[in-house]
Amino acid sequence: MNYQNLTSVAQTTIKKAKTMSVAKLTTATNWYVVNSHRYLMSAIAQVRQALISRIDQRQGKETEMMAIAPPEEEEDAPPSALTQLCQIFGLSGFERDVLLLCAGMELDEEWGALCAEAQGEAQQTYPTFGLAWALSGEPNLAALRPDAPLRGWRLIEVGEGMSRLKCPLRIDERIFHYLLGDDYIDSRLRGIVQPLSVEAEDYAVLPPSHQQIVAQIAATWVESSRTTLPVIGLSGVDGLSKSAIAAAVCRQLNVNLHRFSVAALTSQGGSLSLVKQLCEREWFLSHAVLLVDGDEMEEGITAGLSEFIDTINLPLMVSSREPGRQRMRSRITWEVQPPTAEEQKAIWQAALGEKAVHLEAEIEALVSQFQLSVRDIYTVCIQAQRSLEEEIANKAAALVSPEPEPEPVEETKPKRKPRVTRKTNTETPPPKPVTLEVAKSPLWDICRIQARPQLEDLAVRIETTAEWEDLILPEREKGMLREMVVQVQQRGRVYETWGFAQKNQRGLGINALFSGMSGTGKTLAAEVLGNTLRLDVYRIDLSAVVSKYIGETEKNLRRIFDGAEGSGAILLFDEADALFGKRSEVKDSHDRHANIEVSYLLQRMETYRGLAILTTNIQTGLDQAFIRRIRFIIKFPYPAAKEREEIWRRVFPQQTPTEGLDFKKLGQLNMAGGNIKTIAMNAAFLAAGAGEAVQMKHIKQAAIQECLKVERPMGQGELQGW
Repeated sequence: MNYQNLTSVAQTTIKKAKTMSVAKLTTATNWYVVNSHRYLMSAIAQVRQALISRIDQRQGKETEMMAIAPPEEEEDAPPSALTQLCQIFGLSGFERDVLLLCAGMELDEEWGALCAEAQGEAQQTYPTFGLAWALSGEPNLAALRPDAPLRGWRLIEVGEGMSRLKCPLRIDERIFHYLLGDDYIDSRLRGIVQPLSVEAEDYAVLPPSHQQIVAQIAATWVESSRTTLPVIGLSGVDGLSKSAIAAAVCRQLNVNLHRFSVAALTSQGGSLSLVKQLCEREWFLSHAVLLVDGDEMEEGITAGLSEFIDTINLPLMVSSREPGRQRMRSRITWEVQPPTAEEQKAIWQAALGEKAVHLEAEIEALVSQFQLSVRDIYTVCIQAQRSLEEEIANKAAALVSPEPEPEPVEETKPKRKPRVTRKTNTETPPPKPVTLEVAKSPLWDICRIQARPQLEDLAVRIETTAEWEDLILPEREKGMLREMVVQVQQRGRVYETWGFAQKNQRGLGINALFSGMSGTGKTLAAEVLGNTLRLDVYRIDLSAVVSKYIGETEKNLRRIFDGAEGSGAILLFDEADALFGKRSEVKDSHDRHANIEVSYLLQRMETYRGLAILTTNIQTGLDQAFIRRIRFIIKFPYPAAKEREEIWRRVFPQQTPTEGLDFKKLGQLNMAGGNIKTIAMNAAFLAAGAGEAVQMKHIKQAAIQECLKVERPMGQGELQGW
């Protein structure tokens, strides 16, 4: 098979595509199908007549061998599939006859018997090169070579036989259906390659920054004068936006688009060489650019896939989280950034249509908190349509003129002139903070749900029902938590409107370290923050994320942060002791790698657009360089008797029946809040089993069990007076 001119053909195809319609390139019209089928049957009829002439000759009848000539194409009809296939792969007349001889076998019940009779062998009920040679007026031995089009492009399958001329031949299934006008992806690529839509509306809604990338890529390919078309790299975490850009490029070039799944190829154990050959053939058959989805590429196949990308000869795009390394084949990479705040606002307004004017506050809050793709934003608006109509109707009802207020009584005292406050500078109206009313908007909740699939397999989502009253902490620590809420709510104003984001891109992530003994309320505080901000909270066990294999920890962390970017969810990294502490001096490669892991996590926390929280049981000894990079450090003290009494007063739900509880005595029990919660629940089960209300005796029994579980002795004064 000759690959030498493959790239130039691809370049010519792309340039011609600029003046052709997608319908012509995909040949997906009824007219084309009917014409291709009619033309194929006419050509096969000529081969059948040649077979009959050959049989007559073998029987000694005086007859001339009928030459096989291609039938005439109908005027004003698109070229048939057979004509296109011969032009695409440069088939000679003999190779065309071999293909028709094989196609006839699939369409004519008598074909096998004709083949046997024409060859004079009762067992040879199938086409062979020898038979084609006898029928054709221009036999060509070169057509039998493995690199010739028939075998090199797998247009036919060659079985086992005594000699090359007597081997059974069969037309490839994909090629057979193509000749009938039925264009589909080869079944051997099922699951690995799938078609993507290139509809015009997908391009129309792209933000301007992405439309600019589309124009640059299209111009690069059309105007390329190199011997090999450059690979187009699309790097970034937003897979949907990268796919939309690829589809828009193909739409502009009037070609199709196929996605190549690296993950599916790995799971199926497919042969890269066979897959590469079939993908190259698909380019010619369906004019489809290949988008290699390498976002979840496994390390083990990186080398093989790089060779695949470097050697495959067709227009290729590669989607990856990080820019790919340039190897043998030229690669030009565009970094696909999420739409800017202004672009997201415009997308929301376009998706909401006339409703947008009534939802300005909601749009501002959504843009500040969520970072969704164009497709996700439109999906959210469709899902929220009915709820939004009700919300807008309620707002309109609230604007109806209220009852007139009573006339104010005139004052006898002279009125003071109001104090005039002079503004020192002018500014654009700041974005509105995420108020409770905005956060309860149906759009807000659907955005949270829409972004969840990115994290559900990587972390555990915590249901956030805790209120501030449930959090028993000193006022200083509570005040710091409230300050965190304000920073999350006001980051749009400070970073964007007041210009902090333009002045410095580093350190904009809002992060915190919660330190304290187990059960002192660290996770509960995260739940309160999530409930207040109406954001999902995901718990990540850092001890499970840290890997002994070099590079795996950073890979795990990257997947978590990338998955959370769209929602800005609260990330609670539990058991940070597994990674942090007083960083040791670098004595070997393991120490160096551990420090790299810490640095990578801190770097991602500093740039994360949501709220990232670390929890640790370490009270002292943290590295000062680490502490400087954390915005909030909150110590959760072990509760004293007064705080424990308050926790006991709040631990039982209102529906729980209680009787004779002495909360002051309960406060004597030297347990942290987490243990108190466990004791209260176990006591409730003991009471329910006895058919009684929760009493001190049930709590005493549950407390003794808890002490045995945590392997600590019960103090003498803890149960005094119970």
